[in-house]
Amino acid sequence: MSRAASRRSLNGVVSAVVALVVVLGGWLVSSHHGSGSDGSDGSDGSGGSSYGSGATGDAGKVGTDSRSGLPYVDLSTLPKEAAQTVTLIDEGGPFPYPDHDGGTFSNYEGVLPQESSGYYREYTVPTPGSPDRGTRRIISGADGTLYWTGDHYEHFAVIKR
Repeated sequence: MSRAASRRSLNGVVSAVVALVVVLGGWLVSSHHGSGSDGSDGSDGSGGSSYGSGATGDAGKVGTDSRSGLPYVDLSTLPKEAAQTVTLIDEGGPFPYPDHDGGTFSNYEGVLPQESSGYYREYTVPTPGSPDRGTRRIISGADGTLYWTGDHYEHFAVIKR
């Protein structure tokens, strides 16, 4: 093989490696930031970190709850359906999924502060276009604290009203 052919071959290999690194780098970034399993763009509506479905950024974060260690998220930055669910919680219903909403949330994940059984209640935050209940929930503590999760209990934030 001539020296020129050898260089072209080496350039081709280098180009392929660079392309692979770019593709893998993009995949790692997208898998870290994720998209919602509910078919959404992954945004939890807060513009905040993974308290929702995986979007990252700082909008909507307003500090950290000292009791739970969880970040706060302002209700006004969450999807409008979250505010509607909070209103239903305050009014005692009626809820869109009466067989589930208001049921005990057992905190098996251990992300929320440990409390006795029955302390937490779970409420569905409807996801437009979802064929089922989706991944968005509000959990209410017996003390009135509300917790938001947009990714079905993987990440939580304390809702500030």
